[in-house]
Amino acid sequence: MAADSAARRQPTFVKVDQLRPGTHGHNLIIKVVDSKMVVQRGRADGGPQGRQMRIAECLVGDETGIIVFTARNDQVDVMKPGTTVELRNAKIDMFKGSMRLAVDKWGIVKAAESPAEFTVKEDNNLSLIEFELVTVVE
Repeated sequence: MAADSAARRQPTFVKVDQLRPGTHGHNLIIKVVDSKMVVQRGRADGGPQGRQMRIAECLVGDETGIIVFTARNDQVDVMKPGTTVELRNAKIDMFKGSMRLAVDKWGIVKAAESPAEFTVKEDNNLSLIEFELVTVVE
């Protein structure tokens, strides 16, 4: 078993400016610029009425640009402004024609082992680019 884990390939990390609509399987090291709670429902103790649901929109980025990351439930606790975060198996969701970065149950959101050395490029916000679905007739 130990040989299998040693042979696992290292993840390939991409930069924010390489993200495109409808893509998935991204690994990124990003810095959290800002975080805003948008939905908080349910009981804090997770009582019999169901579990708590929390959603935060976080502005995250690297030295190539920034994008809105939708953090859900436990992910919200990791996404504190100034924190360097590692995202595994992230995907791009479209929301009103703009890109949102998200990680579902098949991915990982965790604090990075060391803070990032880069300065976030805040003047290239990929979530401000509006995309339009165009049907091509041949």
